[in-house]
Amino acid sequence: MLNKFKKLLKKIIFISLFSFLVACETTYLPKPKGFHRIDLPLPKYQVLKEKHPYTFNYSSYAVAKQHTSKTAEAHWIDIVYPQHRAVIQLTYKDLKGNKIDFKNKNFLNELVNDSYKLTSKHQIKAYAIDETLIKTPSGKTATIFELEGDVPSQFQFYITDTTNHFLRGALYFRTSTKNDSLAPVISYIKKDIIYMLNSLDWK
Repeated sequence: MLNKFKKLLKKIIFISLFSFLVACETTYLPKPKGFHRIDLPLPKYQVLKEKHPYTFNYSSYAVAKQHTSKTAEAHWIDIVYPQHRAVIQLTYKDLKGNKIDFKNKNFLNELVNDSYKLTSKHQIKAYAIDETLIKTPSGKTATIFELEGDVPSQFQFYITDTTNHFLRGALYFRTSTKNDSLAPVISYIKKDIIYMLNSLDWK
């Protein structure tokens, strides 16, 4: 009887010790990849002082530069955010005197169609393109396109008075960082663009 009791006691001790060791075993899992912290300053704005047929307020943390591509025209400029490697590319067209192009079509319609074509080029990578009309405080109407997905340009727009001026813009990031990581900056600059459009005046 005593031997049976000892054997039973040994089994209980063995099972308890085994359970304790299993419970104490630590399983290490790799940490999920996180996003870099991006500190964004409170928005501040400055007036575009360069001589163009338009003026607006843009971020004080950005720099206005002349667009330098081979096809650039006189009033094409870049609003550059050096800290975030972002740029708002602005292309301007003078409608006055250019209402009819060489194909005998309405010049404004051509520019509007081109804006839609340039936006639709991102459809391969975009899983959504939202189009919105906004009315500025001065009564101007702007068309904006918000693109979702891993696209090169996440925000585009055009604004026109339909008789003299046409301005198109597109936001780009000169970085390989994924848009998920850039989301706070994209949202921040989108607000700057809306502010810019709301403050825009033609000259």
